Amino acid sequence: MQYLRNHVKELRARHDWTQSELGEKVGATRQTIASIEKGDYVPSLLLGLLLCDTFGLPMEEVFQLEKGDDDE
Repeated sequence: MQYLRNHVKELRARHDWTQSELGEKVGATRQTIASIEKGDYVPSLLLGLLLCDTFGLPMEEVFQLEKGDDDE
């Protein structure tokens, strides 16, 4: 099984933005940003691209596809 790992929380903190502020920048709620940061929610492609654009980073610096324990 594979899952999506992200650095949204670290990047948001680096910019000194609250979850609400980041949400406003990308058109999402604070709750959505919190869920993405916890890994409970995989954003749509559009939201993922908006997050990357807001941080000024390419997709692979914000999101990584990780293999789970049962992938060998």
